[in-house]
This record gives sequence, C-alpha cells and structure tokens, in this order.
Amino acid sequence: MTIRCSVGITAYNEQANIGQLLEAMLGQKLEQVEITEIIVVASGCTDGTIPIIETYRARDPRIQLIVQEKREGKTSAINRFLRAAREEICVLESGDTLPRADSIENLVKVFADPKVGMTGAQKIPVNVPEHIIGYMSHLRLRMEHQLCLEIPRLGELIAFRKVFDQLPPDVAMDEAFVEALVIRRGLEVRYAPDAVVYNMGPETLGEFILQRRRNYAGHLHLVRKYGYRVSSLDTARVLRIAADEVWKAVRLLWVLFALALVEALARLLGAYDYYIKREKHVVWDMAWTTKQVDAQVPNETEERRPAT
Repeated sequence: MTIRCSVGITAYNEQANIGQLLEAMLGQKLEQVEITEIIVVASGCTDGTIPIIETYRARDPRIQLIVQEKREGKTSAINRFLRAAREEICVLESGDTLPRADSIENLVKVFADPKVGMTGAQKIPVNVPEHIIGYMSHLRLRMEHQLCLEIPRLGELIAFRKVFDQLPPDVAMDEAFVEALVIRRGLEVRYAPDAVVYNMGPETLGEFILQRRRNYAGHLHLVRKYGYRVSSLDTARVLRIAADEVWKAVRLLWVLFALALVEALARLLGAYDYYIKREKHVVWDMAWTTKQVDAQVPNETEERRPAT
C-alpha cells in the first residue's frame, strides 16, 4: 500500500538553499511513499526566496506557496502548514536543510505500522570538521545520534500523524512538542537513521552558544509548562555517551603514541640495515599477513548507510 504524505517547508530568507531543497524534494526516490503536495510557508522573506519558489511552482503543481508578510515564528508557520495539509501523514522540514534522495521514503514508510505516530531523520552537518566550531557540530550530532538510537530526540526533518490541529503559539521547540503530543495519544516515536538530512551548523562560537542557549531555554519551557522532558535533558545518559567519546579520544591518543614508537623503531632498524649492513632490501622478506585481502565490495545501499 502506498503511503501518501504532505510535505511542509518553513522558510525565512532561504534564497541560498530553497532551490536545492525543492529540487531534492522533487527528485526523491519513492517506492512505498507518495508526496502529494509540497507546501512552502515563506515568512517575512525580504530576499529572493519567494521568486525561486514561484519558479518551481510553475514546474510542478504539487508545490504550493503560503506567504506570511511578517515573520511570526516557526510555530506560526507550522500551523499554517497544518491547516493546508490534506494528508494524514505530514513531513516537516526546515528551509535551511537538504534531504538525501531516499530520506522521505525511509522516513515515511515506517508509518505502515499503525502504532507509529512520529519519525525523525538523522542529522549530518556539512561543516568542515577540521574547523573547531565545525568539529563541535560534528561531535554534538554524533552524540545526538547515539542518544537517538536509545531514546529518540527528533528535529530538522520529521514526519508525524496529523493527530492535532495546531501547536500553541508559545512553543519554540516545535519538534519536541510534537513528540509530546504523539506520545500522549499512545503512539510511538521512532528514530529513522536511514533517513538523512544535511544541515549547516554554526560557524562561530557566538552563534553556537546562541543556538544551544535558545534550544535549552525552549526545552526547559516544555518541562515547566507542559511536563515533557526531551531525552537530551537526561544528564546521566548524555554523560555516559560523552564518556564513550572521551574514551575513544584517549584510545586514539594511545594508538598514535604507540604508532610513533613503532615507526621510530622501524626507521632505526632501517637505518641500521642501510648504513651498517649495506642492505637495500631489493628482494625483501615477505609480510605474509598482508597477502590475503578478505573483504567484500559494499553494494549501493550499504555505501549510503550512515555509520552508527
């Protein structure tokens, strides 16, 4: 059975990305899923976002545009999408992200199980990890991925059953509040790591702190007013995952130290062979453990599968 879904995209001055995002949506590889409509809510845009959307709307009748003259917040934009969406399954994506070609399929096909009320994609940053702030984004989302494998904490690209009409206007963390609504209705929240969404993390320390500060305040509001605690507020669980990352770093340092010692010893022996023994190893002793390559070439699906 084909699962039909409505896709909602919230956009505020997204001219740098909205064309790529709509192109990615139109090019999704779908088998069990059908995208019947793509509703873009453009809020207070002052750049070229709306003309770009209009261009794509002329190409595909599934694309709809809702214009908010003033920026009223993401929750307001989501409520406009919910009022317009026709399907029971709704997909919601931020305008500054990009889905992989199979992401909507992997995100929505899970709803074949009637117990499922919400799913969320795996977030992968496109920042260069060699940059300190970019590396912080990679590390944080890698830890969040491990957390989601235990208890889902979803965002950026989600899908949910339309079991509610709107979100309260005072909610800033919309994805977390959808989690609360779905769980209260006795449905399950599931993480879909094979549904990948790419985003750009903050590039400066100030913006990194600003983003994390805003998110934490929003989560505290959910706890105090609505009694819902997201999994990332489970300090003990987060510390355990952080400890695993610390152990990986310590182990890497130990391996690097051991590698340096072994390399120094090998170079010392090589110098002895060349300068003292006059041995150039034209016919060298065999390293027999290197002679069998026991590996299989991964298929296309395995190549795309995210590491866990």
